[in-house]
Amino acid sequence: MPKEKTVKKSRQHQAVQKQGINFNKDFGQHILKNPLIVTSMVEKAALRTTDVVLEVGPGTGNMTVKFPSQNKLQLMIGDVLKTELPFFDVCVANLPYQISSPFVFKLLLHRPFFRCAVLMFQREFAQRLVAQPGDKLYCRLSINTQLLARVDLLMKVGKNNFRPPPKVESSVVRIEPRNPPPPINFQEWDGLVRICFSRKNKTLGAAFK
Repeated sequence: MPKEKTVKKSRQHQAVQKQGINFNKDFGQHILKNPLIVTSMVEKAALRTTDVVLEVGPGTGNMTVKFPSQNKLQLMIGDVLKTELPFFDVCVANLPYQISSPFVFKLLLHRPFFRCAVLMFQREFAQRLVAQPGDKLYCRLSINTQLLARVDLLMKVGKNNFRPPPKVESSVVRIEPRNPPPPINFQEWDGLVRICFSRKNKTLGAAFK
């Protein structure tokens, strides 16, 4: 009989399994393992001791323990896109990348206003958030996000900083909502921008005809 191959697992992975935690990368569960990046993200958020912090997808909690109010943890279980968000001052999170776009706009339309969000995204998505007119990646996402917020690219994060490594590179951005927001109906504005970007090779005149 052929011998079975044994798969060696890292000590960190074994420790996580002992805690009864199993991660599924099909659901975007790539755990940020580099403590320097975790610490840097929290530092970029400039947290105050009185801040209420919202974290989405805490994983092993390696970022949660860096927050000043970690001893007042309130855990919410569910789909963040379907859940009414509580009051918070700052959002710091390593998100499942497949919910990036709807989560950004859920944040930006959230009231009352929060101060800032420091978020990890797939690199191309992050580049779209900060793209300027004339850039190849400039799109509806760029316009709508920058209409409602100031967005800054903070740092690049390689795939080897995650467990298991994803297939894409990542970046961290800081989002600060514009307060007060522009005096427009966002749904109507978004409908207008959607028409403008519906066909890349058409002029605006042809698109509106």
